[in-house]
Parts: sequence; structure tokens; C-alpha cells
Amino acid sequence: MAPGAYHHPILQPLLPTVMDMRITSTPSPLTSTQLARRATAAQPGTQEVGFSSAFKNALQSVSAAQDRATGLQQEVQLENPKVSIEETMVAMQKAQVGFQATLHVRNRMVQAYTDIMNMQV
Repeated sequence: MAPGAYHHPILQPLLPTVMDMRITSTPSPLTSTQLARRATAAQPGTQEVGFSSAFKNALQSVSAAQDRATGLQQEVQLENPKVSIEETMVAMQKAQVGFQATLHVRNRMVQAYTDIMNMQV
């Protein structure tokens, strides 16, 4: 170790992994467009990850809950004995909570976009 380096008996084994902050360069510099494409491109054989796919899955889940609640409401109105009013009410509440959460996320996203657009450069 270099003179003046930190010596501590307990932390000494960890220092090579913790203190290794070398920057490795890529074979060729990437432009911002290439970086964006690399970050957003789905890898073959893998499932999409990221905010957009999570948001899309959440919207599909809320839509499915609303569709289920609508279907149960129709079955109750047709007096189907296999569908209980309690099950229908729970499905309606789940759909409503999901929709309200989606609205809150949308409002926060619009507010964040507005804040970014109003920033001084």
C-alpha cells in the first residue's frame, strides 16, 4: 500500500473492492443517441424492464380490474346465482382504487414534466 494510505485491521480486506474506482473506457465513444438506444432497447430473450414497461403493466392491470368489475356488475344485474354482490363490490372497489392510483401517478408525471419545462437553462 502507498505511504499515507488508510490502514485498519478490520477494513483492510475490504479496501481492494471498496476503493477500486477505476474508470474503464469503451472501445469507441458512444454518442448520446447510441446510449439512449442501448438503454431503451429490449435485450433478446429478456423481459422488458424499466419505468415504461412497469407503467404499461400497471395500466393493463387496472384495465383488467375494471373489466372484471364491469363483468361482475352485469352478472349481478342478470341475477346470476354464481356471482355474489359482495364479490362484485370488492371488485368494484379494487378497480376504483387502482384507477385513483393511476390518476395520482399521471398527475405527478404531468407536474414533473411542467417543472422540467419551466426550468431555466
